[in-house]
Amino acid sequence: MKKSITTAIAGLLAVPALALGLTLFTPVVSTASAACADGTSVADGVDCASTSGSAKSLFGTGGVFTTIINTLLYVIGALSVVMLIVGGIRYTVSNGTAAQVTAAKNTIMYALVGLVIAFLAYAIVNWVLTSLSK
Repeated sequence: MKKSITTAIAGLLAVPALALGLTLFTPVVSTASAACADGTSVADGVDCASTSGSAKSLFGTGGVFTTIINTLLYVIGALSVVMLIVGGIRYTVSNGTAAQVTAAKNTIMYALVGLVIAFLAYAIVNWVLTSLSK
């Protein structure tokens, strides 16, 4: 029973992880404007890319690091909520057995600690990234 629940949870978590992996690491294709087609050196290409508006900053509101960190923190928060639900189910199914009740309470406690850490990490990371963007 325990193995089938673990397998079911792993299967439910694998689908969003695969979808997230496909969306995060899909290459972005950008087309250069006609004014940039005359460049013959790498420096001309870099100058063209930075002035065409397609280049993203590393820090700031729409930056690369901000997007990646916010996505990862969202996943951590969602996983913590899922574990909180699993702990509640384990507590309900424990039938008063002391060892199972203790394990379920520990799962709930660690899930809450993970949720608090995810919120604090979100606040700290956004504060640091906005400080670096100025």
